[in-house]
Amino acid sequence: MITMPPPTEMERARLDRDPSYDGVFFVAVRTTGIFCRPSCTARTPKPENVSYFPTVADALGAGFRPCKRCRPLESKGRAPEWVQPLLDQIDADPTVRITDDDLRARGVEPVRVRRWFQEHYGMTFHAYARGRRMNRAFEQIKSGADADRVAFEHGFESLSGFREAFQKAFGTPPGQLEEADPVAITWVESPVGPLVAGATEAGICLLEFSDRRRLESQLETLRRRLGRPLVPGGNPHLARLERELAEYFRGERREFTVPLVYPGSEFQVSVWDELQRIPYGQTISYEELANRVDRPGAQRAVGHANGQNRIAIVIPCHRVVNKGGALGGYGGGLWRKQILLDLERGAVQGRLRLEV
Repeated sequence: MITMPPPTEMERARLDRDPSYDGVFFVAVRTTGIFCRPSCTARTPKPENVSYFPTVADALGAGFRPCKRCRPLESKGRAPEWVQPLLDQIDADPTVRITDDDLRARGVEPVRVRRWFQEHYGMTFHAYARGRRMNRAFEQIKSGADADRVAFEHGFESLSGFREAFQKAFGTPPGQLEEADPVAITWVESPVGPLVAGATEAGICLLEFSDRRRLESQLETLRRRLGRPLVPGGNPHLARLERELAEYFRGERREFTVPLVYPGSEFQVSVWDELQRIPYGQTISYEELANRVDRPGAQRAVGHANGQNRIAIVIPCHRVVNKGGALGGYGGGLWRKQILLDLERGAVQGRLRLEV
């Protein structure tokens, strides 16, 4: 369950129009039926008319419409202003160690940072920073750097401590890197909210909405299926995925070409393969999907496999609907499913603009 800041803190952020809280919670106004970012410059409503929601999905589910002024559904392309410096610093130097005291000195509460990273990356800030350090060490050793030198450059006081941490992160000692291929995890912005993406050297293996309730279990399933650790980082497949997603949301791409990796049971894989054969702009029913994988009558089973898909949008499980045309279920929320279908049907032209 996603927790929000205390009501007094949210009220202060709303009154101050504090942009650092954008994405942490959303403000809904009962008298207008509209929800906004905390930083919205629209007229300030009375406190008794305000409700707070932790996610866009919760606000939409309660019947509120997104504000046309602050556009809470649209991507800003960057993390909040209070998070971005942390990401930039770690990207520039993954060996840096930022303590809770360092965060407080910057005027940022550690619990707030932990909540944001847990929501968007599925891990705490310190786990993210540690993963980035180990990923940099992994790349350096893989490129031929001496493991002992890398250990000391990354702040380890003993080689045994470094080897233990390396083995824990990558499942193999530094001297056996040819056996290691960790899953690089990153955060990708989109017009329908941030996504957590993951890739091995073979291709994309994860693309999930960061607020999906099953995200943690999906990450654990991926670790188990691939037998590899998940560490913050990037690779060419993730960069290619981000480019192709941007083209898709601009209405310029109908097919994805980035390589995919989606281990599962024989039945699950057959369903995921079939999903990729559904043409852009079209939908099929769960009954039709069951027939296509030679499991007539197994609508519930194919629906479950659909829900286990770990690569949203690219493996288009959103193109499967109920027999009568109703949307049915979708792990990312029915509002996202409707937007994706509308985009593919041409209801949203050009650059995706999510106005209601």
